[in-house]
Amino acid sequence: MAEEEEIAGEHEMSFIDHLEELRWHIVRALASIVVFAVGAFMAKTFVFHDVILGPSRTDFYTYRKLCQLGNYLGNKDLCIDKISFTLQSREMSSQFTTHITVSLIIGLILAFPYAFWEIWRFIEPGLYPNERKNSRGAVFFVTILFLIGVFFGYFIAAPLSINFLASYTVDPSILNEFDLSSYIGTLTRMTLACGIMFELPMIVYFLAKAGIASPELMRLYRRHAIVVILIVAALISPPDVLSMTIFALPLIGLYEVSILIAKIVQRNTLRRLNQST
Repeated sequence: MAEEEEIAGEHEMSFIDHLEELRWHIVRALASIVVFAVGAFMAKTFVFHDVILGPSRTDFYTYRKLCQLGNYLGNKDLCIDKISFTLQSREMSSQFTTHITVSLIIGLILAFPYAFWEIWRFIEPGLYPNERKNSRGAVFFVTILFLIGVFFGYFIAAPLSINFLASYTVDPSILNEFDLSSYIGTLTRMTLACGIMFELPMIVYFLAKAGIASPELMRLYRRHAIVVILIVAALISPPDVLSMTIFALPLIGLYEVSILIAKIVQRNTLRRLNQST
């Protein structure tokens, strides 16, 4: 009985040790976000003038490249000469709270590689050796996909949506005067949403490794997946067809890539099984 109590105490202590270890991983991950957020808060001029308000000006990188493409194709309609809207701050504390919110979002984006690495350091020791081998490079690929999604959202999805909504009018007498929180909400929501949704290939990779996802299953439910993607795009993007299309098309493409990834994982798994037998 004493031995059983001792073993139970060891298991309980081991569980507490795991919780303590998880706590410190989370603390370090959150600390990295705070550090980058403080840096973004101090770099207010660059963050807001060059990054946040960049898509609201005609000299933004995406608009300049579109104009160059338009000149090459002989289509001047692609050149954006004017973005017809003004931003307003309607509440006394909105600029200060917006400053803090934007700093935290930028801190989250910049600290994402380290924060995810910290969480992965806690998860990895609990994996079996073959699982650890199969998940090698997970931090790298998750980070790359997240950053690609963020860049896609910031340089393509968000500016094209902002320009479309800013130039859309039902009558010339109505001026577009947007609230600051509305503009930043659209920009950050589309940017972060793209970063998260671009993780689809990695999610499918791990599901395929676990035997949950297969290329046959994904092909069978392709139409259902497209409907879900369109619904998600409608919920996340601004309420217009262009924004939803810009958001949905790459996700549909990523779904097709994920089918290919699941096929490769399945083929490699079958090959290892055949070699073992």
